[in-house]
Amino acid sequence: MSEPAKTPETKAEKMIRRMERNQRKARAEGFMLGVTALLKPGDLVLDCGANVGAVTTLLAATGADVIAFEPDPYAFGRLEEATAEMPNVTRINAAVGVEAGQVELMRAENFDTNPSGASVKSTIMAGGRSISAENAVEVPVIAFPDFLREKIAERGEIAFVKMDIEGAELDILEAMEAAELFGPIRCLVAETHERKFKDLRPRFKALRQRITAAYPPRKVNLDWI
Repeated sequence: MSEPAKTPETKAEKMIRRMERNQRKARAEGFMLGVTALLKPGDLVLDCGANVGAVTTLLAATGADVIAFEPDPYAFGRLEEATAEMPNVTRINAAVGVEAGQVELMRAENFDTNPSGASVKSTIMAGGRSISAENAVEVPVIAFPDFLREKIAERGEIAFVKMDIEGAELDILEAMEAAELFGPIRCLVAETHERKFKDLRPRFKALRQRITAAYPPRKVNLDWI
């Protein structure tokens, strides 16, 4: 049996959704101001999905050591330019995932005509809306849970983790939860992408429920922009 046709969004519904997103954006920006106010030299920060460096540069300005992951070659070039004069930034041209290897990074359908705007949508997750496999490029993947263990062993704790990785956050957050890796992280924020991946929505919902019950939002915040 075919699925019923989706009812188009009304103007009012679009307006409400836009307003809610603007509110989330304002809260996230306020949260980031609080985070940067507390960071200091010697702290370790991980920026997963650094894109062109807008958040990376804010974090680096605190004097903390920042490791920025960005898989898209175009965005990584812009990230290098933005942080070239910041010796406390380590840039890694790779995606983050649960296991190390190589993967196809898929880009937005309009990447060729608008790489600056479209690069934020690049993803290693198949099935996302407005994503074209024809635009894919092969990129390396870092096993992020293993990377976390290594850095925690070196530093004792990680001050801050920002994760905006277009759907790949689900597998990583579930793996971190299972391995009890949230404890040594002072604060983690992540944008979840259940709107873009319909089949993953039940897992996202269950994860949110467990995380909300286990940690206060000042420690694990899944409502990043």
